[in-house]
Amino acid sequence: MDTPENISTTSNTSVQRRAPRFQIVTDVEFVEVQTDSRFKARTSDLSVVGCYVDMPNPLPIGTEIKLSLEHQDGKFTARGVVALSESNLGMGISFTAVDSEQNGILESWIAKIRGSD
Repeated sequence: MDTPENISTTSNTSVQRRAPRFQIVTDVEFVEVQTDSRFKARTSDLSVVGCYVDMPNPLPIGTEIKLSLEHQDGKFTARGVVALSESNLGMGISFTAVDSEQNGILESWIAKIRGSD
């Protein structure tokens, strides 16, 4: 998701983000880069710059990961970093490296969600 330098708050309830988020539940598998620890969870929202992963014991902010999201018609893979960690809730992931083919998959998913609004 968004790192502190990428969001600005104008009040306690108003946050401006780099990209709109869309509710989507997908299976996500990720690997912590430093330890090679593997995890499975689910996303609750997604944007072109990151996602939120629901999990009771999220990784610490700054943890680098490789992730894979699976949704109806495909698989999206990227590298990311934990930008938000909320105990008992989950973590916000900011995508740090997405190749052009994978970006196309992500944009396709978001276009389908937008079309169903």
